[in-house]
Amino acid sequence: MTPLIECTDVTKRFGDFTALSRLDLTVPQGVVYGYLGPNGAGKSTTIRMLMGLSRPTSGRVRVLGEDPADAGVRSRIGYLPGELRLDERLTIAQTLTSWGRLRGLSDTSYRDELVQRFGVDPARKVRGLSTGNRRKVGLIGAFMARPELLILDEPTNGLDPLMQQVFLEAVEEARGRGQSVLLSSHILSEVERVADLVAVLQGGRLAAAGPTRELRRGAAQRFHVTFADGADVPLVSLAALEGASAVERRLPESQEVSLAWTGSPDPLLRLLAEHRIATLTAPEPDLEDAFLEFYQPDAPDGRTSTGAGA
Repeated sequence: MTPLIECTDVTKRFGDFTALSRLDLTVPQGVVYGYLGPNGAGKSTTIRMLMGLSRPTSGRVRVLGEDPADAGVRSRIGYLPGELRLDERLTIAQTLTSWGRLRGLSDTSYRDELVQRFGVDPARKVRGLSTGNRRKVGLIGAFMARPELLILDEPTNGLDPLMQQVFLEAVEEARGRGQSVLLSSHILSEVERVADLVAVLQGGRLAAAGPTRELRRGAAQRFHVTFADGADVPLVSLAALEGASAVERRLPESQEVSLAWTGSPDPLLRLLAEHRIATLTAPEPDLEDAFLEFYQPDAPDGRTSTGAGA
């Protein structure tokens, strides 16, 4: 089955600046793919190449099996750019009708359903719309033709929590219909909820890629320990354990200690067994924990999971 997105050894330079370096990225059919990284990591540069708005300096980009600059590819993609420009003279209805005409949309029932779900007034002028309402219009435009591929750059910027929920439901429904979604977002909790696969960019390079659950599982485990009143708090001993990092009291002179742990927790548990413990909790790592590890001073140069799709 042909991947919907395939970047092979892609490098993009702007003069002496390298925005992307030897990127390999594959998005199969019927998945939600989270594309993560801080500002300047290369996410928007990638998306512009996928949309045929920019060409790689070297390497190969294919979207829907074709060169993204070829005629016809764009009409099969639902695209929401990070900075959406709308014609200020039109109403929302006129804007959506114009986009539908370009897409050859004849059945507007799903478009009208999305208008209701996102709570927009079609009669309103685009001029004067808030950032959130402009984002809603862009999302309706991206989803309304049920395209094979959705490329969404910071889609929930400006949306309130209720509308974020509506958006996530629309993404899940799209996946259920067999559509693929490339989702670039700073809101890691929403990526964690819907993404099957995740790629993390770090300084223009692919730092990690794989199933969301595997990246989450690979994050350091956080432990929170409350020593019993009057018990010695063995900060030095804890920090000396191989596998321990970020060992600190929750508050100065408190009996509560937090630390990050990698590897088997047996050595940690053996040390703690020598002390009087009031509470011990170890919340499951989430995608944010995994993501932030790549931006620590001692972060790895790259980590790609086997079978990651990238």
